[in-house]
Amino acid sequence: MGTEQLIKLIINTAYEVRSHLVAGYIESVYKKALLLELGEAGLKVEDEVELPVQYKGHVIGNFRADIIVEGSVIIELKAVAHLLPAHEIQLVNYLTIAEIDNGLIINFGAAERLEIKRKYRVYTPHI
Repeated sequence: MGTEQLIKLIINTAYEVRSHLVAGYIESVYKKALLLELGEAGLKVEDEVELPVQYKGHVIGNFRADIIVEGSVIIELKAVAHLLPAHEIQLVNYLTIAEIDNGLIINFGAAERLEIKRKYRVYTPHI
């Protein structure tokens, strides 16, 4: 499956979860449902992947990526009223450290609708 097909499948799966779990739950509830759905779709999913933060050759801490799908897409989940620029920066940092090119922020907390943003480790516009 290509990256674009995988991204579409993840997004459709998130909408499926949202159709059953409206806004108001904590992030871990949406995460468990999304992990279940992605696994049932036959995808390889990794939960709470530790990403070491290095500074001058020393590991000084760790990030935890919520979900990595097929080793090629990082999903950062939120259950907040609105996404903030800091959430986008967080995901780009994860992508950089993990050397993964594509990521999605999926916010289940917005009352009106599911909020999804796609981020890239390195953005290259299509010409």
